[in-house]
Amino acid sequence: MSETKLEDAPRIERLIALAERLVVALEADIVALKAGKPDEMRSIDPEIQKLSAIYGREAQNFDIRIAKAAAPSLRERFLVITAKFRDVLQLHARMLARVKNASEGMIQAIAREVDRMNMPTRTYGPQSGYKAQPSGAMVFNRVV
Repeated sequence: MSETKLEDAPRIERLIALAERLVVALEADIVALKAGKPDEMRSIDPEIQKLSAIYGREAQNFDIRIAKAAAPSLRERFLVITAKFRDVLQLHARMLARVKNASEGMIQAIAREVDRMNMPTRTYGPQSGYKAQPSGAMVFNRVV
């Protein structure tokens, strides 16, 4: 059993290292979003995208029994970074949702204003191209 622990320790270490780098990138994104500078987000960097894909593959193929069989200090580091990664990821998702909702709201408001400005102005007077039709009463009065 100790051989399994030694063989699996590098996998756990690799997951920890990947999660730590992703947490740093996500925290930088959160700072950028709070500052109103989405162009400074690190998660759109191709290197971070690659790290995310690698982490996803590693995590998908990771059996929790490996972590349970790991040395207590390694298991504790793994659990701490996993919890932090989950928390930062949730905050990141909420920040992105807020920015998305705000952006969509602004776009809709602009579209409504453009539509309003392009609508013809309605007045109480006669409109161009409108010719008044004589009513039946006027015709009757003219004849008599």
